[in-house]
Amino acid sequence: MTTAHTATAAAVPAADRRLLTGVFTVLGIVMAVWGARMPAVQAAVHLSAGQLAVVLLGAAAGMVAGLQLGGRLAARHGPSRLLVGPTVAFGSSLVLLGQCTTLPTLILGAAVFGCAHGLLDVGANASAVNCQSAYRRPIMSGLHAAYSIGALAGAALVVVTTWMPYRLLFSLVGAATAVAALAAHRAVRVAQSLDDFTGPAADSTQPVPARVRIWLLGALAAACLLAEGAAADWSAVHLRSLHASEATAASAYAVYSGAMAVGRLFGDRLTSRLGASVTVRGGAALSAVGLGVGVAIGSPASALLGWAAIGLGLSTAVPSLISAAGRGGPRAVGTVAATGYLGLLAGPAAIGGLASLSTLPAAFTLPVVLAACVALTAHRALEQR
Repeated sequence: MTTAHTATAAAVPAADRRLLTGVFTVLGIVMAVWGARMPAVQAAVHLSAGQLAVVLLGAAAGMVAGLQLGGRLAARHGPSRLLVGPTVAFGSSLVLLGQCTTLPTLILGAAVFGCAHGLLDVGANASAVNCQSAYRRPIMSGLHAAYSIGALAGAALVVVTTWMPYRLLFSLVGAATAVAALAAHRAVRVAQSLDDFTGPAADSTQPVPARVRIWLLGALAAACLLAEGAAADWSAVHLRSLHASEATAASAYAVYSGAMAVGRLFGDRLTSRLGASVTVRGGAALSAVGLGVGVAIGSPASALLGWAAIGLGLSTAVPSLISAAGRGGPRAVGTVAATGYLGLLAGPAAIGGLASLSTLPAAFTLPVVLAACVALTAHRALEQR
């Protein structure tokens, strides 16, 4: 009887982990579909580059608001409450975006989309922190790998559906997302590890991480995500500036994304063996050296290796930083995530500004320096005292 009870109890976190894997995968798919079909939206609504930037700013503002609100709601009601409703809203808002034909409606739709994304992001990550505590070993990197794999799948879906009007694609993917969320409602209700700390982090005698530590975690996340934003928006441009072919340049982001997915798939094992601090610092050092050397050599092959180093080296950083923030509760998760995403949003613009003042290779000094800073300071935020 005792053996059967133990087996049942052990199976519960596994089921919860599978549920969260699905949530992170859906997040990646939807974001990839939205981002990859952005040129089609711009063309259909006749948006200038500046108007498109306003739409994206609306999504960013909605996301930051959703992250902050999500932290409060998750702290009060439990993060699992933010898995079903926000996912339905996330999918529905993608459908809505497909029907927007004017700039004002697009801005409003993007703000709703961003807010739903923020709420779901907090719910997924805070639930993952609790589930990881139930496992008593790292699983966060693997869950973030599901996001990366979902993004790759979403990008592949866009490639094979280029013949399809983006409005139809948004409607199909959005509706499927909402239906999947409703179908998962029962699994969320019976989950036992998404809202409950079962390890040392749940001990009420443990001090809540100091506010300065939370902001340090946020700053480190911003530094990492700035580098990720640079890879997303500038890696292909970098390769083209080195006279690489269009096909080679287009492969730069795929190389970066693939390296990050691989790193996250093996990240939990490394973190278990070496600890979060050593893993993150070593990965950040690899990123700084890899991109720095790749840019300095200045050949297409070295550049590809440099962007691969960024993806592989930073793959475990954000999952580890979110896990550390989780010891302070869902509001800390929301704060760190919101601060980190500001880096993601600022990164491409910062690189562009520096490139206009100097050269593009010189502008890549920024992510190199930031990765080096993460390597030198991450232990202050990740090592428990």
